[in-house]
Amino acid sequence: ARLLPKGAVLFGEPLSKHTSFRIGGPCDYFALPDTEEELANLLGFVRQSGLPYYLMGNGTNLLCADEGFAGVVIQTARLNRIMAEDGGVYAECGASLTRAAYEAAAASLTGLEFAHGIPGSVGGGTVMNAGAYGGEIADAACEVFYLDPAGNRFRVQAKAAGFAYRSSRFQREALTVTAVRFKLREGRQTEIREKMADYAERRRTKQPLDLPSAGSVFKRPANGYASALIDACGLKGCRIGGACVSKKHAGFIVNTGGATCRDVLALIEHVREQVLKQSGVLLECEIKTLGV
Repeated sequence: ARLLPKGAVLFGEPLSKHTSFRIGGPCDYFALPDTEEELANLLGFVRQSGLPYYLMGNGTNLLCADEGFAGVVIQTARLNRIMAEDGGVYAECGASLTRAAYEAAAASLTGLEFAHGIPGSVGGGTVMNAGAYGGEIADAACEVFYLDPAGNRFRVQAKAAGFAYRSSRFQREALTVTAVRFKLREGRQTEIREKMADYAERRRTKQPLDLPSAGSVFKRPANGYASALIDACGLKGCRIGGACVSKKHAGFIVNTGGATCRDVLALIEHVREQVLKQSGVLLECEIKTLGV
């Protein structure tokens, strides 16, 4: 039986086409399931067959190897349905967080404004408990739908999701988030849109949105901010190959053109070494890697 419709599996697909870093060689198979059932069947198949696989959201927090990935990459982009409900929004894992925020605003629902401008997907954002401007997924999610390693479907209340700073039980237990229900409050649409516009403007003025990157490279340390520590070391503009510490925001590494995975990894290690040497703080990387 066919697991996916014709055309839903690409062969030798360059991962650079599907990551915000624009870096990465080809993968053997690039699969695009359209429904939760297709995703569950596909996950069951690759696990039973023993094929290496990787589940990808929007690829906005991912650095892929220059050699690519010898296995199956499953992207959830086509599971992108969003429905406004009474007092909330239901969103599938492949929908963007920004679009979910827009849909909430259109229904005059407040509580997801912080997600506007976060480049990731609902699924990926939930797995890592993404956040910005004082809000995070844990604040808005009330119910999470997921698949276990065998492809069985479950749902759990957010309070049992094990949310922590940039983490959740879905990440720690390798569970696959398929959809999230957000519980929101009624608000004034003009105020909601104004807040979203303010966040967008802050991002535009402070972050290097004009160059490929994977967002913030490092998690926030216990004391202070990674960007401030990096800046204090004089590392803005530091470059290895095509990878460069952004001059606009030291917490970002940007692809100035032709950067390789090796360039980025070498620059990350250089930054970590210098910050540790000069401040005594060991920065923890936030970006995920594939094939490295």
